[in-house]
Amino acid sequence: MRTEEGVIIEEDIVVPESALLRVQRGSGYGRVPGLEDEDLADPAELERQAVLAEWGPILALPCRGSDGGIRPVIDEFGKLDWGAFGTRDYERLNGPFDKTRFKAEKLQEQLQWALIMLGMVQERLSSQARLEVVARLRAGVDLDNFEDANEYAYARWYLRARRLRDQIRDLRAASWRRRQREQDA
Repeated sequence: MRTEEGVIIEEDIVVPESALLRVQRGSGYGRVPGLEDEDLADPAELERQAVLAEWGPILALPCRGSDGGIRPVIDEFGKLDWGAFGTRDYERLNGPFDKTRFKAEKLQEQLQWALIMLGMVQERLSSQARLEVVARLRAGVDLDNFEDANEYAYARWYLRARRLRDQIRDLRAASWRRRQREQDA
């Protein structure tokens, strides 16, 4: 009887090895003298350390996080499972979702960015030039009538910030009126 790879040859008859027999292989990661296999780092841990070494500086950059909104869990049937957040107690404590207030918060974020841009453009103009631009805008001068690029940019961002501020004020007032009507009813 002789054995070749995967087969047994006995009296010139080729017989495949039994499926019950298994080839035993090592871990593939080698060994460290003096350490047991259980003491070695797990391959997943080694991969995590390599990813952190490569992407650590990028992951450490600050970023705007989410607002911590409630994200429901989807159960095994594909249905939303809101858990405790779908109860009447949660609604009683936090009130129903207010679309107008949510839109006002989103516009508030846009207003913050518009004010940052306005501040950057404002540095290019003198205070006298800024006052003249605002006076011309209040007089009803169209944006296309501004010849200087800095004055045009300042006027554009000023109008955008003012429009956003007015929209936010109107949305908050509408939300407040709606809540007052619901409380009175």
